[in-house]
Amino acid sequence: MNWRNFIIICAVAFFLQHDHLAAAAEAVDMDVDAAMQSLETVPVEKICSYTSNAESCTAALTPVASNKSAGLTDYLQAAIRVAKQEVELAMGRPAEIAKETTNPQEKMAVDDCKELLQFAVEELQDSMEAVGESTAHTIAEREAELKNWLSAVLSYHETCKDGFETPEIKDGVSKGLLNATELTDNALSIVASISNITKSLDGKSSPEAAKTLLDGFPSWMKSSDRKLLATGGEPEPNAVVAQDGSGQYKTIQEALNAYPKGLKGRYVIYVKAGVYDEYITITKDKINIFMYGDGPRKSIVTGKKCFTDGITTFQTASFSAIGSGFICKSMGFRNTAGAQGHQAVALRVQSDMAAFYNCRMDGYQDTLYVQTHRQFYRNCLVSGTVDFIFGDSATILQNCLIIVRKPMDKQKNTVTAQGRIKKNEPTGIVIQNSKIIPEKKLDPVRMQFPTYLGRPWKEQSMTLVMESWMADFIQPEGWLEWGGTSAHETCFYREYNNRGPGSATDKRVNWKGYAVMTNKDEAQRYTVAPFLQGDQWLPATTVPFSVGLTY
Repeated sequence: MNWRNFIIICAVAFFLQHDHLAAAAEAVDMDVDAAMQSLETVPVEKICSYTSNAESCTAALTPVASNKSAGLTDYLQAAIRVAKQEVELAMGRPAEIAKETTNPQEKMAVDDCKELLQFAVEELQDSMEAVGESTAHTIAEREAELKNWLSAVLSYHETCKDGFETPEIKDGVSKGLLNATELTDNALSIVASISNITKSLDGKSSPEAAKTLLDGFPSWMKSSDRKLLATGGEPEPNAVVAQDGSGQYKTIQEALNAYPKGLKGRYVIYVKAGVYDEYITITKDKINIFMYGDGPRKSIVTGKKCFTDGITTFQTASFSAIGSGFICKSMGFRNTAGAQGHQAVALRVQSDMAAFYNCRMDGYQDTLYVQTHRQFYRNCLVSGTVDFIFGDSATILQNCLIIVRKPMDKQKNTVTAQGRIKKNEPTGIVIQNSKIIPEKKLDPVRMQFPTYLGRPWKEQSMTLVMESWMADFIQPEGWLEWGGTSAHETCFYREYNNRGPGSATDKRVNWKGYAVMTNKDEAQRYTVAPFLQGDQWLPATTVPFSVGLTY
């Protein structure tokens, strides 16, 4: 019996919990196809037992069970389909619930919800199509992608709700999205359960799955997309932006407007030195853009929108990247609203497989919004005060400089605020081999403004600080509560192999969700390859990276 057949048979035995199948795993001549047929006919109750909402899961999947030839992929596709239908039904609810509001900010939040829920519908559609193209044999190859999309959908729901301040309206919007969130979580949980039966007993990908990389990319990725991502290096720019007229365009927006339809390859934009006071959005249809400048202190995008001016956090960003495969090198992004502006985003990233190298993000509260999907930052500088790296993406900041600024009087500094709401989401903020230090203005009074590594924005908040150096101004407790203690039980906060006077862990918080990580193999799970699948796509970006632990 070969290793692949043994894995499949053992997985079937585990999933169905049938003793006779477990015993059959010892038989060399067991028919693998027959085993896979057993896998295909797993009961609905068993599938739904892996979800947190078994009742709604069973209601959604039972009609599929009437088809005796239905298999796991049919069930998963049905779970995603009902989630998509519920999101579509929910799209008009925020406008209906908030129709009486006179608050301009909440009127803006209604528009945000419309945009966010449309993103949710599109990503659920992408998920359905991905499952439809798969079989029980191959679905594991798309596990990371499906989790990525489904967790983004959950993030869009949360961002929609977070735009409302009036308790009655926020509560109404939350209830209006409850079914959509629950059904999306069901689909995510089912994907996670499939993962359990398509991996070997030691938790690593099976040899069969490991062979599915084509030219460094996973086999599920379309050949056209592989070609797009494989166009690495810094080729001749398609567009040159220069305020002095020495380029083709004077604004970044003009260069984006020239993005060609049916593009094959990367669209390269060179932004010459200058301060570009314009609000930029790389829209979803503009994929595989490579933007580079003359340096993070020379080619700068700036803005000053902020919460105190009546603008939702989602809309305050000076620069937003949505289209997938966005790469940026040697540029600066800033929001100049100041500490008094409260939430004021310099850079918002929604793009999947996004990479930033030698970039700078400057602001105060909410500087870098790592909203969704997979993101990587290398040799970047991020400055701020309150929750200045926040969002619900899978993000690694590697070899970065994190500078804490002087906040307003009586404020506390928090480096991160991660927004995971469901345990199965493959999201979190990882700070690896970086430095956390005070700015010069804060340094003389750094002990007067308590500074923490983060606080749990949502119930399942996940943040890890690994192999990093911390200055002495990090509070001994390390982490700060967020308006209560419930998330202290459910968050996932870890520190591993850190250095510097602020890294001592003997007086850290005693939350159930916090621990000092000592196991190297456990820490390895949150590095570039397993956490971002970065070994599959980062090489094509030409951004340097360490695939595992640094030391």
